[in-house]
Amino acid sequence: MHQNYYFLKQLAPALHQQLAGKTFIEAFSQEKDEIILVFDASVNDENLVDPFFIKATLRSNFACLSFPDSFDRARRNSVNLFTDFQNQKVDFVAVYLNERAIQVSFEDGKKLVFKLFGNRSNLIALNNEGITTQLFNNKLPADKSITDSSLDRNIDQSFEAFVEHNERYEALFPTFGKLVNAFLAEKLQDFNNAKDKWEVIQQTLKKLNAPPYYLTKIELIPTLSLLPTGEIITEYNDPIEALNGFYLAYIRLSGIEKEKAEILRMLRKRLTQTENYLENTFKKLVELEEATKNDEIGNIIMANLHIIPERTERMELFDFYRDQPIVVKLKKDLTAQKNAEGYYRKAKNEKIEFGRLNDSLTAREIEKANLSKHLTQIEAIESLRELRNYIKTNGLDQTKVPATATELFKKVEFMGYTILIGRNAKNNDVLTKQFASKDDLWLHAKDVTGSHVVIKNQPGRNFPTLVIERAAELAAFYSKRKNDSLCPVIYTPKKFVRKPKGLPDGAVVVDKENVLMVEAKGE
Repeated sequence: MHQNYYFLKQLAPALHQQLAGKTFIEAFSQEKDEIILVFDASVNDENLVDPFFIKATLRSNFACLSFPDSFDRARRNSVNLFTDFQNQKVDFVAVYLNERAIQVSFEDGKKLVFKLFGNRSNLIALNNEGITTQLFNNKLPADKSITDSSLDRNIDQSFEAFVEHNERYEALFPTFGKLVNAFLAEKLQDFNNAKDKWEVIQQTLKKLNAPPYYLTKIELIPTLSLLPTGEIITEYNDPIEALNGFYLAYIRLSGIEKEKAEILRMLRKRLTQTENYLENTFKKLVELEEATKNDEIGNIIMANLHIIPERTERMELFDFYRDQPIVVKLKKDLTAQKNAEGYYRKAKNEKIEFGRLNDSLTAREIEKANLSKHLTQIEAIESLRELRNYIKTNGLDQTKVPATATELFKKVEFMGYTILIGRNAKNNDVLTKQFASKDDLWLHAKDVTGSHVVIKNQPGRNFPTLVIERAAELAAFYSKRKNDSLCPVIYTPKKFVRKPKGLPDGAVVVDKENVLMVEAKGE
């Protein structure tokens, strides 16, 4: 929370007290992604006040301000930056409204803005018209369009707005961040009344808008928090001291702490994903159990063959399983008997899907148990050598494991078949060239841009018509024909798809194809 809006809101006045009236001497960088700003010494009640330093560390994996008492500039490998501000006097320091950015405003109207947006943090110079003129990190080109007025966010944060947003406070307070949102989620679950919830939010805001500031550890990593959470190390009442304390604690992390925290974070993420999968799959099984079975619909149709007219698309029939009417969907181009046969085929595949889901649940339960075991074992390890050996022995080093198809592409399981969907042009090439085998079935919306779709082959089995239709619906959905009433989709074994040199990303040549007309349907 060292970049949290509510902390910056309290840091800005403390910086104003230090900087107002002082002159900007220089800004220089002698390490990549780090800049030092120096403000002059001043006389206060006839006593000389030391220069004030701001050290901005703006790496993609860690961005933080700190305020060293002194800083010796190296004679070599040091470059001057933001020279237009030299000898300019600071007018005021303030935080932007509802934004994680602090402005240092000078008497000539120009500003230096510390934009503290996580891995997109930057130092930005604005002219006296509020237009960006210089960036510290030029690898963030979007920052060139930032203006002074665009950084302020006026948001109605009244109780009436809370009610209008269906009691979803996130829209009113987008700067709360993960820790505060998790804190509130736990607090609010005991309340149903809007006024009671609003009171909890207001009490939380009081905590966020005032000291103390907690230097704590969450999952072994030092964290600056406005709420008493995690393993509290120290409390501060001064925001500058708090930020300095946090910065020192973070950069002093030992090797064991860093690597242990990273592997634990990864395992907890995988455990959460596994638990979510188990919950969703169990719900799907329950839905399959409670839904009207396809073989039952087939039997209902067969029992009513004599009353079903030709070319009927929907008809209400008597469901003798539940002793009530049921509306049955029919394909108008098929006879009633052929429609029943279609439902019997679906029932056969439904049983396959049911068995696959049960097998998947069992496998994921085992995976969940293993992840929990790894977490327990790693939490107890104290030696870096032992930690690395455990990670290697158990195959947990994700940095050396190639990405899986599930991680790279959208994945849909249907009737026991795996359908993979490309995410963009480059990703389409990876899917078709690297992850699709020659006997997989390849699909694409005809004559428009869209995702490559692949149905993974199952040796010894033909692709069921329903699986091809489902994959075609997905190919249509992830294409420029998404909103058409019907979309032509080509499908062919992947061995007939090739990519000659020189073709742009995602473009291929299809030597042999079939075409299927379908409606676009997403996951």
